Amino acid sequence: MAASLLGGSWALGSLLTRPGQSEAAAAVAPAEDLRITTADGLALAATFRPGRGERAASVLLLHGNHASRASMEQNARWLAAEGYAVLAIDFRGHGQSTARERSFGLFESRDAAAALTWLKNRQGGAPVAAVGVSLGGASCLLGDDGPLGADALVLQAVYPDIRRAIRNRLAALLPAVMADLFEPLLSFQSLPRFGFWPDRLSPVTAIRTYRGPVLVIGGEADNLTPRAETQSIFDAAPGPKDLWFAEGADHMQASSLSSDAYRQRLLAFLHRWIGIPSA
Repeated sequence: MAASLLGGSWALGSLLTRPGQSEAAAAVAPAEDLRITTADGLALAATFRPGRGERAASVLLLHGNHASRASMEQNARWLAAEGYAVLAIDFRGHGQSTARERSFGLFESRDAAAALTWLKNRQGGAPVAAVGVSLGGASCLLGDDGPLGADALVLQAVYPDIRRAIRNRLAALLPAVMADLFEPLLSFQSLPRFGFWPDRLSPVTAIRTYRGPVLVIGGEADNLTPRAETQSIFDAAPGPKDLWFAEGADHMQASSLSSDAYRQRLLAFLHRWIGIPSA
């Protein structure tokens, strides 16, 4: 019985971390598709949209788990129309990037770092804000050398730590007592799979060392990252910060916001902290 339980949980963990590929529509000028190489030698698919001027402030868009840069397309076009240079990438194990095991933001942080370096170089050092959705937000915080060195962060539907994230997802499918029982069987797979204990996958801990401005966004009806967990990330941020909950939004909806209310919040944050693009 125990062997079957362990074997089944390992198989489920393998399914959750398995890479997947998907296609994205080819960029239409002035946007351009490109490849970015990470520090550990992987190739990331990306799409760049120029801003209003060669040194325009820019926005790095980082998608959620089981998604790709295609999921950021609508907001990428909108931000470029507002004058910002915009770079959206596919994380490793997603979209059209190199297939690698997914790690819930841990190794994806290397992809975010490579993309930030490319964007800073392209825009001559102009300010960059990173918008990280779920997995993308975790990747902004879990870097080998600490949080991403962006000038501002937008953290949208981001889990506080991997153990609570897994427990909440199990509880959405199973009785609470069974979710509590099975969670450690998945969480502690981080050691054999990634070489780290589960507490390494803790955005709420990592954010305490990021001193830049942060906009934290959650969904009021999100049962995978409940309101209190989003609040805990906000509370832990030591720098200038703002908090907003999307009315009635569950996790999927909070991860794909493009409403007027969302855009007004985001644009106000960008204007304040990285500036209004000008020719």
